[in-house]
Amino acid sequence: MITKYGYGTFSVVLVFCLILFALGIFVSMLPLKIFLFSLSSFLLLFSINFFRDPERTSPNRNDVIVSPADGRILFVKDVDANKFLNEKGKQISVFMSPLNVHVNRIPIDGKVDFLEYHKGEYIVAYDDKASERNERSEIGITSKYGKVFFTQIAGYVARRIVYSDIKLGDSVKMGNRFGMIKFGSRSDIVVSNDWIVKVKKDDIVRAGETILFEYKSGDSK
Repeated sequence: MITKYGYGTFSVVLVFCLILFALGIFVSMLPLKIFLFSLSSFLLLFSINFFRDPERTSPNRNDVIVSPADGRILFVKDVDANKFLNEKGKQISVFMSPLNVHVNRIPIDGKVDFLEYHKGEYIVAYDDKASERNERSEIGITSKYGKVFFTQIAGYVARRIVYSDIKLGDSVKMGNRFGMIKFGSRSDIVVSNDWIVKVKKDDIVRAGETILFEYKSGDSK
């Protein structure tokens, strides 16, 4: 199905594709007719692929953190304290190409205690500096096992961040949809050193399903 976060953009693309297709019917030059039909089909198929929103099944446990985004692990690294996580910790960054599902999902059960949006630049999302310089939303959840900080970061192509389904004080569930980033982007997840990293660089992950971190105690009560 098409994600609700993309209805507006998808509708515009659909109308444009119909116009191209109609022009292709009426033009007489065969090369131009083929070009218009091909362009219309490509744009429509690309948009359907980009705005798709498949169902996902999250782990039946609460001592893990799942990926908030589909994509590839850019890096895993140690980080200093930030504005929500007041201690040193670990960061995993997920890069989303335009071919990935771009609907974002909540990584862990808890309460939204931090929510900020920042305007910024649009340097390539796989640049490490993108987490500090690019347009982004920053979200902090207080879970049973402590604080989890994660971001939606716009990249060189992306120009629209959506996080309309969460607000400060909300109780959220792992795997629930909360927004998307349109057309190529990145998500960072930062946790304390009480968590064990379960992925490595270049692993492919799926939003709402792939476990990124597991709590050290292994307590899943």
